[in-house]
Amino acid sequence: MARGLELDLVEVAPNANPPVCRIMDYGKFKYEEGQKAKEARKKSTNVSVKEVKYRPKIGRGDFDTKTRNVIRFIEEGHKVKITLQFRGREMAHPELGSKILDDVLDAVGPAAKVDTQARLEGRAMSMVLSPDKKAQEAMKKAAAEANHQEDGQQDGQHDDANHVDGQMVAADQEVEGATDAENEDVEDRQEAVQENG
Repeated sequence: MARGLELDLVEVAPNANPPVCRIMDYGKFKYEEGQKAKEARKKSTNVSVKEVKYRPKIGRGDFDTKTRNVIRFIEEGHKVKITLQFRGREMAHPELGSKILDDVLDAVGPAAKVDTQARLEGRAMSMVLSPDKKAQEAMKKAAAEANHQEDGQQDGQHDDANHVDGQMVAADQEVEGATDAENEDVEDRQEAVQENG
């Protein structure tokens, strides 16, 4: 029967009594299963831990660049391990490292939450941040509303400009109508003068 339909006879449940078979296009079945698996892999989020290293004597430009990377990683949904490396006599002032980590937290804002508090391990101080989904959604919603209001104000300004343009066109038409009427009066007078003359 399967050969007559040019399909395959596939055993679905070999342990059942009697074994269950199905008539199908096996190549198409394997292809669809592969596509489903591919979609499942695409939808799954692969959370990884990114590491960003700071130094106690870091310059302002380097600090800003590394902090922008931290924010980008968090927005992408990754966890971020912030490591502060101490060298030599820098170990005598761990409060400088704590201040830098606090500055990073202030810069990142509510988009991230602290998973692991800052702690000193040997010559390194580290802290782990993870994305706060609820806070990020709230920030996106607030930004969208701000854009919507800004667009509304621009539309209002555009409508005002159109209204002013409409008034100017109407005024021009009135002037043209008045000049046309004056021209007709002048022509009528000239004709009357010619007839009388």
